[in-house]
Amino acid sequence: MGEQMEIENTNENGSSEIELTETENELYDRQIRLWGLESQKRLRTAKILISGLGGIGAEVTKNIILSGVHAVKLNDANSVTEDDFCSQFLAPRTSLGKNRAESSIERAKALNPMVEISADTQPISEKSEDYFCGFDVVVITGATNNELLRIDEICRRNDIKFFAGDVWGMFGYTFADLNDHAFVEDVAKHKVISKPNEKVKTELVTTTVQRELKFAPYQAVVDFDINSPSYQKKLKRTGPAFLLLRVLQKFREEFGRDPSYKSRESDLQELLRIRDILGSTDLLTTDYLENTFSQISPAAAVVGGVLAQEIIKTVTKKEAPNCNLFLFDPQTCCGFIEAIGVN
Repeated sequence: MGEQMEIENTNENGSSEIELTETENELYDRQIRLWGLESQKRLRTAKILISGLGGIGAEVTKNIILSGVHAVKLNDANSVTEDDFCSQFLAPRTSLGKNRAESSIERAKALNPMVEISADTQPISEKSEDYFCGFDVVVITGATNNELLRIDEICRRNDIKFFAGDVWGMFGYTFADLNDHAFVEDVAKHKVISKPNEKVKTELVTTTVQRELKFAPYQAVVDFDINSPSYQKKLKRTGPAFLLLRVLQKFREEFGRDPSYKSRESDLQELLRIRDILGSTDLLTTDYLENTFSQISPAAAVVGGVLAQEIIKTVTKKEAPNCNLFLFDPQTCCGFIEAIGVN
């Protein structure tokens, strides 16, 4: 029992340090080789909130638990539906109609017994500011823009790292607001090692560089002008993924849900109506909108994997994070990054 508990030592400056046990060193050996012992120690103390246990939420949960964080809180007030069986692998089929967070607990705990995992069935919209202050990282999926704005403002005030993400069909996105984020990055350069008058020889030398990025709040995504001339010029190159995100967010706000295969034809007409109102008719064709029903497993795996990777990079303070919006195009099945509101 004692071997599975972290050991707390006090260094010469009087501050406490978390030391990994022998069991943890063995379990996380490959990760320690990849990103270093200090990064793994930072993960070992991190407390993560994951709200929304759809397919993307399950994917993020799996990767974060396997990384070896201290604690994960799973928050979801919704029940398991047949839609979830497209991508939500943590909730067994026998849990149909039961709470989604509670139904995901057993399989989540089996991934890594060293991580503290708990469920919360209260709607995220009812949570006060104090609730979020108990976490180092807050991850929100399945929420409206208004709720994302509220939670992001709370996180910025309390220096909490904020992430949002979602998957609709084969389309998905992730967003990060890390406020002022410091990190280290390994930079490789060629160094000349040959002597004068000899044929030039070089070797690759890696140095660690301290850097900092300033992130924009989620408000920048909401306020972004999709009809600006500069952005319209980019559309033929990047595709209409950001326009699709705007349409789907508007649908969620109007109807309090996402497009459903059970009402596919009527929902598709509503998506087309919203698209026309936003003025993005030319590039955002019906083919794009037809790919936005349920959370499809491959898209959830890709987008959820990207989101989990960004969380791990943020906690470990290792390598440059994506700044700040990642979009996964359902037609090309390729992802790209848009810097929204970032100088």
